[in-house]
Amino acid sequence: MNLLVSSSANDGQFQGPSIDEFFPGGVLFQGTVFEMNRVMLIRVVATIALIVLFWIGTRSMKLVPGRFQSVVEMGLDFIRVGVVEDLLGKKDGRRFFPLIASIFFFVLFMNITGVIPFMNIAGSSVIGVPLLLAVVSYVAFIYAGVRKGTGHFFKNALFPAGVPWPLYIIVTPIEFISTFIVRPITLTLRLLMNMIVGHLLLVLFFTATTFFFIEAPIALKAFGLGTLAFGFAFQLFEVLVGLLQAYVFAILTTVYIQLAVADEH
Repeated sequence: MNLLVSSSANDGQFQGPSIDEFFPGGVLFQGTVFEMNRVMLIRVVATIALIVLFWIGTRSMKLVPGRFQSVVEMGLDFIRVGVVEDLLGKKDGRRFFPLIASIFFFVLFMNITGVIPFMNIAGSSVIGVPLLLAVVSYVAFIYAGVRKGTGHFFKNALFPAGVPWPLYIIVTPIEFISTFIVRPITLTLRLLMNMIVGHLLLVLFFTATTFFFIEAPIALKAFGLGTLAFGFAFQLFEVLVGLLQAYVFAILTTVYIQLAVADEH
């Protein structure tokens, strides 16, 4: 937890968290083009942990799975049945399941580092990861639509059925902006803002706890118990938020692909 708690000001005044939390100094290869700060290092660790977890869980698949294999299969089945096949059907679901499952677990692992001791910041709380994932989702959407049929895809996207043709002068530019410009932006910002706010609130709670216990007058020290309790409760809530954001990102990507391959919408 020590990485999450900031020090208070020298004059005894409370000093809250700032946006500088997300731009720490380099911790590896300082002064070189390969310099890595704490957020980058956390991303590498989370990625390696994800790869190792699935390699161990799937390297020797058995007809009667062990406990660890069962957990991995349960997670994959949750995405395959509950998200991909439910929205895309079995045929298209089989094509896009590896992508959607990868997005879900990658986002989950990046989010969950925000509540792991000695990490205490989500790998998705700086724009690089959310933007990369939004680009992957956007490319998958375009790819699915073009594979279905270029003319069919753009006709469905820009000229919705049932709209009187004179209104296309208004509707088509709106559809273009919302589908091809706003969509990747909202995917990026939804994940990014949730992780930033969650981290800042955790820092606020635990910084306030440090302030009340160490710097505040005796009459106010009891408030530290309250901020400490809220901090631990909010950590549990952040686990739920991290899981929910991974699910939302995966399901929105699947919905966009569904719209791209739909016969008419």
